[in-house]
Amino acid sequence: MGGKDDRDATEPEDRAHVLVVGNQKGGSGKSTTAMHVAASLMAEGARVACLDLDAEQGTLTRYIANRRAYCEARKLRLPMPAFEAVKAAASDSRGAAETEERETVAEVVARLSRSADFLVIDTPGSDNSLSRIGHSYADTLITPLNDSFVDLDVLATIDPESYEVRHPSKYAEMVFRVKMEKARREGGNRTFDWVVMRNRLGQLDSKNQRAMDYALDRLAGRIRFRTARGFSERVIFRELFLKGLTLLDLKDPGSDVKMNMSHLAARQEVRDLMREIGLVNTAE
Repeated sequence: MGGKDDRDATEPEDRAHVLVVGNQKGGSGKSTTAMHVAASLMAEGARVACLDLDAEQGTLTRYIANRRAYCEARKLRLPMPAFEAVKAAASDSRGAAETEERETVAEVVARLSRSADFLVIDTPGSDNSLSRIGHSYADTLITPLNDSFVDLDVLATIDPESYEVRHPSKYAEMVFRVKMEKARREGGNRTFDWVVMRNRLGQLDSKNQRAMDYALDRLAGRIRFRTARGFSERVIFRELFLKGLTLLDLKDPGSDVKMNMSHLAARQEVRDLMREIGLVNTAE
């Protein structure tokens, strides 16, 4: 498993590896991804912290609160990440609000990093300063993307006839800018690994999937990301939210959820994703 002992020698010892889950389009599965990434890391024995920068929506905040309540009610000892949330600043001045948010996030990230191997940040599904600030801390950026051209629009405008990339989207341009911000803040040529996570992939080959494959391959070389297979459309991901559970928790007999073939297939998708990201040992 990756961790502090095998990081670049120039990285401070008290700095966690930061995984940012980001996409400026709602409904892409950011919070579900963030919680399952955190659970996978904790299952490997890593110390994990989570930061919710989408506190107005608060999905990750509620996910962890549900997990805490479920464990307390059933006296379970499931691994629990350290957790904090940062809300948008209330200042009337846009500049003052952004300065306050930048300072607050910097303080929280530094504090959480001191006692964690990994910090997982869930960002807002819109273009605002907290989203931009959160992205700028990434060592690994995970962008969940439903596998359709409607959702691919968040990354680029695609020609409808040739499926060639016309131009990158505002989100892709923002990712490039925060890479530059990260380099200025941390010095050197530090950047991050960008993983586009393809959710709801069809099980069968189709014209749409071949077109998506082509467009993403062309786009990946242009704006520098790699792709990973994400999660299929499975009801179990939504059902587990109310209990604060993840698919990694279901092997615990106290979870009160009966495993079936769908659960096993979905859990394997989580393991496959973590293997492709490359931060954990996913062997059984």
